[in-house]
Amino acid sequence: MEIQENIVNRVANSGLLTFDLASLKSKAEVAVYDIKDNLFQGLILREKDFRAFVKENDWSKYASKNVLITCSADAIVPTWAYMLLANKLEPYVNELFFGDKKTFEDILFERALSNLDIEQFRDQRVVVKGCGDIKIPESAFVTFAYKLSKVAKSIMYGEPCSTVPIFKRTT
Repeated sequence: MEIQENIVNRVANSGLLTFDLASLKSKAEVAVYDIKDNLFQGLILREKDFRAFVKENDWSKYASKNVLITCSADAIVPTWAYMLLANKLEPYVNELFFGDKKTFEDILFERALSNLDIEQFRDQRVVVKGCGDIKIPESAFVTFAYKLSKVAKSIMYGEPCSTVPIFKRTT
């Protein structure tokens, strides 16, 4: 039996380009503003009380953060209340959103993907990293695959040593 002297890293020499969507995750701190805390008896919003709160509150504590406005209570909140919050938060926040946390994450990744230079992947064999410490919304994988399909030579999912083929350009 012959012992091979040189260990060859076939993955490193494969010409695969690995891209981790987690690199697109916003670094800004996330803060959730739940309007339920402003509801009278957890049911209704009193305009006079709410306007006083909005006027007196220190909104600077949201400086440079991504802020999600939501209402976790089963209550009818008038649209103007959300607009008033948006107006007061605007000078301070990095990004402002309304909705649930999943939609919030989807939108952040969509924005990051819209700013990504897809040309860097032209005619490349791309592996989209599948596992990691950061949860990536499925919508980000869908959007990225859609964009990559226009320029990449091939798309795979997973890790370079174990991939699932997604797409291969035949021409």
